Amino acid sequence: MADLPNMHDAEPIPEAARHEIDRLLQSGDLFRYTAAEGAPVSVLEEEFAAMMGAKYALAVSSCSAALFLSLKALGLPRDARVLIPAFTFAAVPSSIVHADCVPVLCEVDGSYRIDMADFEAKIDDVEAVMISHMRGHTSDMDAILTLANDRGIPVIEDAAHSLGTRWNGQRIGTLGHVGCFSFQSYKMLNAGEGGILLTDDADLIARAVILSGAYEHNWKKHPVLHDAFAKWQNKLPLYNLRLSNLSAAVIRPQLAELDRRVRDGRRNHDHVAARLDQSSWITVPPSLPQEDRAPDSLQFTLCDMTDADVDAFVETAKAMGVAIQVFGRSTDNARAFWNWEFLGPAPALPKTRMMLSRACDCRLPARLTVAECDAVADVILSAVDHVMRPPVQATA
Repeated sequence: MADLPNMHDAEPIPEAARHEIDRLLQSGDLFRYTAAEGAPVSVLEEEFAAMMGAKYALAVSSCSAALFLSLKALGLPRDARVLIPAFTFAAVPSSIVHADCVPVLCEVDGSYRIDMADFEAKIDDVEAVMISHMRGHTSDMDAILTLANDRGIPVIEDAAHSLGTRWNGQRIGTLGHVGCFSFQSYKMLNAGEGGILLTDDADLIARAVILSGAYEHNWKKHPVLHDAFAKWQNKLPLYNLRLSNLSAAVIRPQLAELDRRVRDGRRNHDHVAARLDQSSWITVPPSLPQEDRAPDSLQFTLCDMTDADVDAFVETAKAMGVAIQVFGRSTDNARAFWNWEFLGPAPALPKTRMMLSRACDCRLPARLTVAECDAVADVILSAVDHVMRPPVQATA
């Protein structure tokens, strides 16, 4: 079996970022609002919005901060109900709680996507929808947007895992009222931490900018209609969720790398998925016809296996050098809704619970070669065969 690649590290930060960081360190100019114009954070916002085809962008401290600010900027009343998929990261319901709203969990089916029957049954009782394109799997956005728009309900896209994905040719994160992205180390653009929100709504971006910490008249350094800002001056609290110039300097040179990373990530994902699909014990849910995915990892489902078989597979793969987590079997997994004890008693959601008990997650960085991807696939297939086809005992 071929040597396994390093599955942990992200890609190196481009050299251009190092030069810009050195310049910033020499100047000490790290706060986004110090410069009159041309601050790295401001330039990042302009470049990211242009790349995505959106009017406005606001860079903040994390994708969680972007989700929170989106809810606050929408002006939702206290205890407003926000519909989310039950398969998401704990930060998503947390952002809703922080915004004084109430998460409402919707079933997710075996494809890792929203169960549309449950979504439609619950949407009339909510004031907003927050769609997590979890691990880059896009739910039926045509149906979701139609149901929400018919009711005048705003849709926030949590696109932390989907930068570069397109739906009917349009970039994910620009379909709803607001789109939120992550710059955490395991995402397509890596600043360690950071996030950004996109919208075409001038009034919403004005509120979000002030809420993010544009105190006094720092909002004048944002290229948005100043009339929209002026009416919110001193009327909104400041949460101080800004991005620093250092983080922006790390991100900006990576924008030019995005298309290549998306292309390589899709190649790696589809190559390994095709190999895994040859096993009778594994399925990899396919993309939808409207969806051009930008995978940042690999998910697959174990079939016809007991809990003991699943646990044995994970341990065998680990011993062979590939770390795999099963969302619903690993201890205290932040993507298993029953671990969100801060929400109170967990709802039943049997479809989501069953899916999570067999859904596997594996790092598969875009920087890997096809040969390295084959080495990963070899381990996964060998591990499942070892567990499900134990060696025949020799007879005396």
